Amino acid sequence: MEALIPLLQLLMLLLTLPLHLLALLGCWQPLCKTYFPYFMAMLTPKANRKMENKKQELFRQIKELKGTSGKVALLELGCGTGANFQFYPPGCKVTCLDPNPNFEKFLTKSMAENRHLQYEQFVVGYGEDMKQLADSSMDVVVCTLVLCSVQSPKKVLQEIQRVLRPGGLLFFWEHVAEPRESWAFMWQRVFEPTWKHIGDGCCLTRETWKDLERAQFSEIQMEWQPPPFKWLPVGPHIMGKAVK
Repeated sequence: MEALIPLLQLLMLLLTLPLHLLALLGCWQPLCKTYFPYFMAMLTPKANRKMENKKQELFRQIKELKGTSGKVALLELGCGTGANFQFYPPGCKVTCLDPNPNFEKFLTKSMAENRHLQYEQFVVGYGEDMKQLADSSMDVVVCTLVLCSVQSPKKVLQEIQRVLRPGGLLFFWEHVAEPRESWAFMWQRVFEPTWKHIGDGCCLTRETWKDLERAQFSEIQMEWQPPPFKWLPVGPHIMGKAVK
């Protein structure tokens, strides 16, 4: 199986050569940053329908929290189009952070559709360096389908712990690698170099549960879920919460 991977990666490279040439010339990234929000806006309603019950179950736990002001200070990391807004309970003061400013108009639409939330600010920035946000300023951080595409999951989790107050919660939902000995994992390795360009840096083979376990949270609850879309090369999903 191992010997097949370089050959199959070469074949995939040849089949998608224009894409890789655009990336090599530095032309693809600006184009991707423009089209990717539209792709996510198209995919989000379908994904929410498939994951509705599980998202409700996950974010229902936010109701149990109360910040110092009687509200819950919530940071959504890699907020995208605001796909999770409808599942947050009233009383949340939401700060959004995403490195792609082209998501802002989709966020504005989601905010208008979810008036039960209070919106604080949209920060254009990376999860590895959230210098705009103060230490211990958040009761909750939400991270869904984000750690697959960041440069350093370790640094992002360190920053999450920094901005969370003591006892604060990280809610996560991430896709992860297939089992290493499986054919599915082999195909993830074949597709990954091309998929990173299509998915704005998305990695298919990350074992994100290991990053979470190494991040020294005081408690982690994690549940494994099958992927919602069988036609995408993403693997199983992990969902749950971690306590600072």
